[in-house]
Amino acid sequence: MKYYIIAGEASGDLHGSNLIKAIKEKDTAAQIRCWGGDLMQQAGGDLAKHYKDMAFMGFLEVIKNIPTIFKNISFCKEDIQKFNPDVIVFIDFSGFNLRIAKWAKQNGFRTNYYISPQIWASREGRIKKIKRDIDQMHVILPFEKNFYEKKHGYPVHFVGHPLIDAIENTAIPEAYEFRSQNGLDAEKPIIALLPGSRKQEIQKMLSVMLSVRSEFPDYQFVIAGAPSLPNDFYSPFLKEKQVGYVSNQTYPLLQYSHAALVTSGTATLETALFGIPQVVCYKGNWISYQIAKRIITLDYISLVNLIMDKEVVKELIQSDLTSKNLKLELGKIVEGPDRDRILQDYKTLRKKLGGKGASQLAAGLIVENA
Repeated sequence: MKYYIIAGEASGDLHGSNLIKAIKEKDTAAQIRCWGGDLMQQAGGDLAKHYKDMAFMGFLEVIKNIPTIFKNISFCKEDIQKFNPDVIVFIDFSGFNLRIAKWAKQNGFRTNYYISPQIWASREGRIKKIKRDIDQMHVILPFEKNFYEKKHGYPVHFVGHPLIDAIENTAIPEAYEFRSQNGLDAEKPIIALLPGSRKQEIQKMLSVMLSVRSEFPDYQFVIAGAPSLPNDFYSPFLKEKQVGYVSNQTYPLLQYSHAALVTSGTATLETALFGIPQVVCYKGNWISYQIAKRIITLDYISLVNLIMDKEVVKELIQSDLTSKNLKLELGKIVEGPDRDRILQDYKTLRKKLGGKGASQLAAGLIVENA
């Protein structure tokens, strides 16, 4: 059968690549065309568009790039028609994907959604579009099943979280090898800096994260470079002593870290699954933040706290993200009772997420019902 998969950012590329592998195991004759990134292409997808050409962060950034977005939408529709798939699979990226889903449903294509849009966080009214345009929804967070089925009467499949598989399937080098290859100190414990994957957010995050480096001289701060950005983008941030950098090696970095400063997003959950205490950071464009604050109804922004429904990790958001606050909160998690509590809560978090096999389960449902 023919599958058309649409992902629009780095996390979607990761989960999309594992989904492609699982689909190919279950349907050995599968033809897969996709929007995504290098990982989906390496997994066997025929890449129609790279997510680097589509990832715009914040309301103002989206408005500035409206002409490009509409060109991408038009191209996507034309490309789907040419490929004529048996099923279209949408991965997160709701602003774009829900527009394509409406058109696809009207044109008789079967639609599946893997990794739900976060309508439980904002613009809950989008449930009407999902009910109208999506034939099957596969959710990865435990509370999403109750949200869809009990609150909105829309049946969904909880398949578990694909990060569990992604982490366990990643080859991690030995500690000495990892540190040696990346020019890191062989002895000093690592504080990982995960500033995001988009230029706008990284530029806002890294300067604040690095501002506390001198307060922790017994540790080395190491930046996790995003696979979508060139190494020289990070050069201005590497002038200070004891600041390391690794490119496209976030999982090995987390494996050997002692603590982390993490920009809100999927990375907060990845950090938790590696068992690394963290401080969650977020600072966006002021206008975009003011708009978001008025439409997002959640008590927390990190997946860790949302899933656990309590503050497991500290969130420093917008005006709270200062050097003073960051120094205080990081100091609490490098040692002491807060660190021990977080590590205990992480064990409960992992149990809530379900076991292995999310990609396999989702692929099975997609292939069986295509």
